[in-house]
Amino acid sequence: MTLATLAFLLAAAQPAAADGFEQPDRWTASASDGVASRISGVPGDSGQALRLDYDFASVSGYAFAARTLPIDWPENYVLRLKLRGRGGVNDLQLKFTDASGDNVWWVQKLNFRPSQDWQQLRIRPRDMAFAWGPTQDKSLRRTARMEIVLMRGRDGGKGHVEIDELTLQPLPPAPPPSPPRASDPAVLDGNGQTAWHGQKGQALTLDLGAPQRLSALLLDWQGKAAYRIEGSDDGRTWQTLRTVDAGDGGRDPIALHDAEPRYLRIRMLAAGRLAEVAVKDIDWAPTPNDFITRLARDAPRGRYPRGFLEQSYWTLVGTDGGAVAGLIGEDGAIEPAKGSYSVEPFLIINGAPVDWADVTTHQRLEDGYLPIATTRWQGQGWALDSTAFAEAEGDTPRLLGRWQIRNESDRPRTFTLTLAVRPFQVNPPAQFLAQRGGVSPIAALRWNGSHLLIRQPGPVDGDPPVDRLLTPMITPQSVGMGGFDQGALATPETLPLATAVEDEAHMAQARMSWTIRLAPGDHFDVPVDFAGSAPADFDAALARTADIWRQRLGGVTIRVPAARRELVDTLRTALADILISRDGPALKPGTRSYNRSWIRDGAMMSDALLRLGVNDPAIAFANWYGDHLFANGKVPCCVDFRGADPVPENDSHGQYIHLLAQLHRYTGDDALLARHWERLDAARRYMDGLRLSERTPANRTPDRQMLFGLLPPSISHEAYSAKPQYSLWDDFWGLAGYDGALYAAQQLGKPEARAIAAQRDQFASDIVNAIDAAADHWSIDYIPGATSLGDFDATSTTMALEITTLQPRLDQRLLRNTFDRQWRRVTGRAASTDWADYTPYELRNVSAMLRLGQVQRANDLLGLYMQDRRPAGWNAWAEVVGREPRVIRFLGDLPHAWVASDYIRAALDLFAYEDKATDALVLGAGMTADWLAGQGVTVQGLRTPYGALDLTMRGTADRLSVHVGGAARPPGGFVLRWPFAGLPPATTINGRPARWQEGVLHLPATGKPLRVEVGG
Repeated sequence: MTLATLAFLLAAAQPAAADGFEQPDRWTASASDGVASRISGVPGDSGQALRLDYDFASVSGYAFAARTLPIDWPENYVLRLKLRGRGGVNDLQLKFTDASGDNVWWVQKLNFRPSQDWQQLRIRPRDMAFAWGPTQDKSLRRTARMEIVLMRGRDGGKGHVEIDELTLQPLPPAPPPSPPRASDPAVLDGNGQTAWHGQKGQALTLDLGAPQRLSALLLDWQGKAAYRIEGSDDGRTWQTLRTVDAGDGGRDPIALHDAEPRYLRIRMLAAGRLAEVAVKDIDWAPTPNDFITRLARDAPRGRYPRGFLEQSYWTLVGTDGGAVAGLIGEDGAIEPAKGSYSVEPFLIINGAPVDWADVTTHQRLEDGYLPIATTRWQGQGWALDSTAFAEAEGDTPRLLGRWQIRNESDRPRTFTLTLAVRPFQVNPPAQFLAQRGGVSPIAALRWNGSHLLIRQPGPVDGDPPVDRLLTPMITPQSVGMGGFDQGALATPETLPLATAVEDEAHMAQARMSWTIRLAPGDHFDVPVDFAGSAPADFDAALARTADIWRQRLGGVTIRVPAARRELVDTLRTALADILISRDGPALKPGTRSYNRSWIRDGAMMSDALLRLGVNDPAIAFANWYGDHLFANGKVPCCVDFRGADPVPENDSHGQYIHLLAQLHRYTGDDALLARHWERLDAARRYMDGLRLSERTPANRTPDRQMLFGLLPPSISHEAYSAKPQYSLWDDFWGLAGYDGALYAAQQLGKPEARAIAAQRDQFASDIVNAIDAAADHWSIDYIPGATSLGDFDATSTTMALEITTLQPRLDQRLLRNTFDRQWRRVTGRAASTDWADYTPYELRNVSAMLRLGQVQRANDLLGLYMQDRRPAGWNAWAEVVGREPRVIRFLGDLPHAWVASDYIRAALDLFAYEDKATDALVLGAGMTADWLAGQGVTVQGLRTPYGALDLTMRGTADRLSVHVGGAARPPGGFVLRWPFAGLPPATTINGRPARWQEGVLHLPATGKPLRVEVGG
């Protein structure tokens, strides 16, 4: 033994950090708003332990115990901690913070269920992740503070955890994995000429040299095999890791994600010939999704879902209110529910197999916009349509699907359609947050002659299984199924005939097959109900659903030239996506990645809904969200099934107030506004306290003047999640909140109106001054996203124009430069490779260009963004658009309902928008010659804060007709911009001469129809 080795072993004998919890007073308890926490000392195994009691009551949030605990982290270590307790399923976090308090590393144990007996957590370096913070060096070297956190998870409630024996033990540097030694080394030769002949009861033992975290064992068999995989730490005590009792031969990939043995043993249950063994460590495939990705790469393209190989796309089909929310993928697979299995089509045509890799695909919606989605496989002389929609009639809404084969050739053809029930979601593996996409385990399958029962494990260990029914409306000619070991790499079409299967690997698959010979022009339909019963007539159910959606989405009539129809179709689809994405009263940005309702999303979605006359979801959202305000008036940034989130995001207060004011402006419901007044004013007072906290002498100094009087730093803007910043996004929404509070007070005759007006005016001045100070401080020529950073973010700046009266008060040079720069940024992408992705929240820039009078830029921007709907036939954007469409990335939800609301508002602004500074309605701001040609544009029933608006515009630069009708009576009248180059000819309003001023015509709002004739 060398002296260096001896020194290391002596050092390693002592932990780098330890706490036996003999002194509980070293720890302090704390909790987020509305959550109770308390620490105490209790008897442990060999002394004192720490007890953390928590009560989440009715809110989301966290409770934690913390102490100062400086740690110098070794390169390799094991962190041990003993826990026990009582309570429901919540999330456990161990957090370590550096001396600045800004940078955090953590270990997360999601869906942690405490046991009454002590359990030991063993944390290795790969388990520790950088959580957040501004540091560029995310290596874990030294921390100063530790927190043990209970974050409200699925169950919440009250309970406690007891913690004991915290140690951080240095370990020698991890040695590189050594090749396993086998009790019969011939099996490891891998030359294809030798094999291990195992008889029943015999075993092959592999010594890995040291305990290793494994991901998989790859076994190549010559012929069928039945065997058991066992693991051991010491070679004496063995644990069964996996049993394969009906292997079909060839390569058997065995997932071992929870195993960390030194020894592996393959014990034969029947005689078999093993040609080769490959042991894969955890880095080969750390997760089940990585494991399947490895298999998909080795399989023929098309055998596994596209999302395991490249970026895939999908769309949402469901019911208004979200009781049913299924997905259909671009390749024809249908996922009936969040996180569920999917049904994927395969074909055999005249004996040749066909899958998604063999065809071109096209997507469409019924009528071009209804949430009845189809993807088509187009082959040579044939087509396969996969269609999905949700029927809302009756007590139980249900998802329906149909696969239709059509022979488009001039000769008969024989088709075999196989619908494969597979343990994969349509939601691909790169998707995460509230729902991890990819694998969706199937434990068992059973066919009873008319229904397929699919049993999936519960979402958390210990939960009961989830049973789902699938009902084909035409009985299949054959049904097959098998476990993972009977076809891991085989085609689903070859699954053997069977009516029941249980799979230890939870990767069972089933197939339902139909063979039909079709004459030229004939088609064959297989409708499927993703529930226990089926409608008597699938086509009638589809027609009923289409009629319901036409009515729901048709409250505003918009007629445009054929070349512009996709803009209107996309608008109506966006409305449907918002309605399906909601969860009862909760407006949500999506149905998979996001399981929360944000007030910012909901306020902006509500603006879109109100403009289209769909008031009831906005009202329901406001009523529901108002029940979750904190007692001090703080508006939570978001709410989910756990309750209100305590994270301070300082845009939320203004958004909530804005929402309530908008409801009254569009509905005129005094009683509704009066019911919400106390909450509204509490939010205003809370926000005012935040604002005043930054009006301090310290912020009047030259180097901090760009912070004076603004709302405090927050992480409401995603780009500032590493460290809170003074985001102008918060301030623009805060100012909109003051405007809304003043409006509400005036409408209700409240004495607070005068004080609110003074607060609003002071805040508006502080915002303008801070912007100017930031431009000077950072030497920039644009309006920053955050005054504390001087960063560029035009999409955030758009809100200054859309929801506030600030536009005339802003430095016009800074304002113009901001959106000039954004224009160059967006239009330059086509020729640039120095960007990876963007978020289509940028659609708000279309509205900004209109408000700046840049009509052609607005139209050109909109055209560029329209190209990024993926796929275009489904009229939707994901939250993230990548430069390379097939490069795998996190997309957020697709469709993304908040993005949908941005599109709706931008599209409607083309026809009419409210000028906040003048209380006027600007008409036809986005109209250009191609809009107005022929029959031009007609909008009927467009809602505004001043009443419904009807607008018709058509003609040319020589002869233009504009009709304005409806009940809208904006105090500032109507403003019509001349949509052509050059000067307008002679003009009349209702037969009387009128004069344009610098390309603008002002029209009185008398409540009577207006007819503008130009030229002719």
